[in-house]
Amino acid sequence: MGFNPFKKKSPENKKDGNGIFSRLKNGLSKTRQVLTTDINELFVSSKMIDENLFEELEELLITSDLGIDITMEMMERIKKKAKKLSNADELKQVLKEELIGLFPENSETLKKEPTTKPHVIMVVGVNGTGKTTTLGKLAMKFTSQGKKVLIAAADTFRAAAIEQVEIWADRSNASIVKHKEGADPAAVAYDSVEASCARDIDIVLIDTAGRLHTQKNLMEELKKIKRSINKKLAGAPHEVLMVLDATTGQNAISQANLFNEAVGLTQIALTKLDGTAKGGIVASIASSMKLPIKYIGVGEQIEDLQDFDSKLFINALFD
Repeated sequence: MGFNPFKKKSPENKKDGNGIFSRLKNGLSKTRQVLTTDINELFVSSKMIDENLFEELEELLITSDLGIDITMEMMERIKKKAKKLSNADELKQVLKEELIGLFPENSETLKKEPTTKPHVIMVVGVNGTGKTTTLGKLAMKFTSQGKKVLIAAADTFRAAAIEQVEIWADRSNASIVKHKEGADPAAVAYDSVEASCARDIDIVLIDTAGRLHTQKNLMEELKKIKRSINKKLAGAPHEVLMVLDATTGQNAISQANLFNEAVGLTQIALTKLDGTAKGGIVASIASSMKLPIKYIGVGEQIEDLQDFDSKLFINALFD
């Protein structure tokens, strides 16, 4: 069950009919199938606003991975507003407004260009979420905008991670700073920031471990990396971006809470929305974490990592 962040063609969409919007719609085809159908069936004009309708809506929201607590709070508000409504169509609009209200920041705020140089983004997340791939796609995105990018291979506990970062650096024409496997990740991060200052780099992307094969504590390692970055460049990292796998549902929120306590997350990237993820998890993460979702991944291609637009995403549920 999921949301389809794709509106019917409007004037602004038509100019890009084969571009970002169509890619988004195609990528989310699996995620959106069931919930879109259920929503349309639930809000047929002839339906009365009664307890049965509320129960159906409540069940639909919970099973869409919105989460029980958020669903119950939302249903309480919806029921109060419903007293002034006359039909299911009006209730549908109220639900839409409630869902949009779960997102803490509007899209315009997220679109602002970085004002610091170098702008340091520390990328964190559990192995298997698409963390390093997301970082690589971001490198491609920034270099295509004409920015000078440097990638720090600070996941030194896996040789494969360093190799993967090297491939992305090569593909994106980004610089890379790496040490030997098993080196101190904080030292790699420090050297990367130092190099970026010397080379007039615009964006620094720091890859980090998602799991350690040693007795060391992952969160302590991440804290150390963050301190090291700040020691070299006051105010950095300017963003701590966590990559989450949408298909893990509510478990993604548990992961995010652990990382947030350790390193203070500022943004979320949600991957694998082209799979069988339930779309409610997008709103659930944004609302429960009080953090903006900056990017969503809807496929394997570079263009499939897209800037997230909450209104577009929710509106499409009612397409």
